[in-house]
Amino acid sequence: MRQLKSLKFIIALAFPLATLAQEKIDAVMMQKIRQEGLNNSKVMDIAFYLTDASGPRLTNSPGFFRAANYAKQQLSQWGLSNAMLDPWGEFGKGWELQKSYIAMTVPYYKNLIAYPQTWTAGTNGLKTAEVLVITATDSAGLDAFRGRLGGKILILDRTDNYTQSYKADASRYEDSSLEKMSNAAMQQGGGGRQQQVPTTDTAELRRRREQFQRFQGPQIMQATLRTLAQQEGAVAILTTSPRNHDGTVFVQGGGVYKGSDPANFLTLGMAYEDYMTLLRLAKAGMPVKMDVDVKTAFQTNDLQGYNVIAEIPGTDPALKDEVVMLGGHLDSWHSGTGATDNAAGCAVMMEALRILKTTGAKPRRTIRIALWSGEEEGLLGSSGYVKKTFGDPATMQLTPAHEKLSAYYNIDNGTGKIRGIYLQGNEAERSIFQQWLTPFNDLGAKTVTISNTGGTDHQSFDALGLPGFQFIQEPMEYDTRTHHSNMDTYDHLSAADLKQTATIVAAFVYNTAMRDEKMPRKPLPQPRPAGGRRL
Repeated sequence: MRQLKSLKFIIALAFPLATLAQEKIDAVMMQKIRQEGLNNSKVMDIAFYLTDASGPRLTNSPGFFRAANYAKQQLSQWGLSNAMLDPWGEFGKGWELQKSYIAMTVPYYKNLIAYPQTWTAGTNGLKTAEVLVITATDSAGLDAFRGRLGGKILILDRTDNYTQSYKADASRYEDSSLEKMSNAAMQQGGGGRQQQVPTTDTAELRRRREQFQRFQGPQIMQATLRTLAQQEGAVAILTTSPRNHDGTVFVQGGGVYKGSDPANFLTLGMAYEDYMTLLRLAKAGMPVKMDVDVKTAFQTNDLQGYNVIAEIPGTDPALKDEVVMLGGHLDSWHSGTGATDNAAGCAVMMEALRILKTTGAKPRRTIRIALWSGEEEGLLGSSGYVKKTFGDPATMQLTPAHEKLSAYYNIDNGTGKIRGIYLQGNEAERSIFQQWLTPFNDLGAKTVTISNTGGTDHQSFDALGLPGFQFIQEPMEYDTRTHHSNMDTYDHLSAADLKQTATIVAAFVYNTAMRDEKMPRKPLPQPRPAGGRRL
């Protein structure tokens, strides 16, 4: 009886849309997708194999290939075709953390929460070393420390203080925020060009902030210090920020990773409380010593980067050569297991295809999944795939496949459920997406915004004039607790949210594959020289 009522509900929602002669929505298929996605989900099983069973998934690391081979095998077992690890171009060295023991031993023993940055060298065995405070505030100030760094662990002086916060780590969108997103508009800019009215977007702002910080004075000074430390034979450099509190450490890359690049000097990202303990003791004139034993390994046999690709072939003789794509990035950083960034997105996309296979979907167009590598280093896997498959955004020389792609859908903003979708400035999609969301309004997915969102792989498609979309997801604790941190683990996934997300993605992909026409496109962008990617 419940299933019958749900079916009547969806038909009632779809009927008014059909009377407007707009989108053809298969209400029966929508109900099958809901039933399978919400009641028979396997999304958490998939997430387990991508996280706990595979480990951290830094591009070209053993953990990445464990996850990639699992995904390839699982997609094949579900009946997808052409499952493969598809090379997209040269990435660089793989890197694996094999051992990490870090503790204070003098003036007393204290185990410390710290993680080596990626692509750094190890210590070549256990090292016991004294902590030396570096009080320099710029590169010139380092001259006073020349000749004193050998055999030392270096800690940068700080004058900030931890401030308690009374704001919850996790949050969901309020109706007012979603309404503001829905009401965002495009306005005419100089020369008649449309410009987006600014809206709050954590994904875009986060990427801009990280990119901006790479080129600031303290980062330049730290790079100089790393060079000097390596020359003089220091053991390691300690880093932190007030964001690294309550046992959460945000730690990412330690420098270059191309095949010919040397190993980077060992830099340890540390919990703020532990770091400040060491600093206060050392500044008080007390001898402070640490034990550090870090072992890392590099993979240099194969420098190519790989994406996982698989397909459900289309069935319509006139449309089967056209393609609908969905994906997320499989690579992660190393201190956690990349659960919310972005095993969640990969598990959702795999689950969406399992739902379609289980419900007996016969898509008119081919549906292709892509699990990207190299996203964390700059959307490398998706941009490499787009360039070799569809065309080069630097020249706008397009391949025949460019005309055959209908749309690409992406998930990469954590574990939160879908609340709607970003149009990426493509107003022609609004009515279509509103109608496709209608059968899922009761699950909280209603908002369609003209806004752009950045920082993930749909941008590689959008840069070439292809319809590429990221869904609006509940923020949860993504930016406050899990993104690029040691807390990005399976336990921070929300099963209910991921089930809802996979269900809606499956419906969007199915609807795209079944339309008579491809999805509307924006005008082609102008050629952009290499290095001009907007992150």
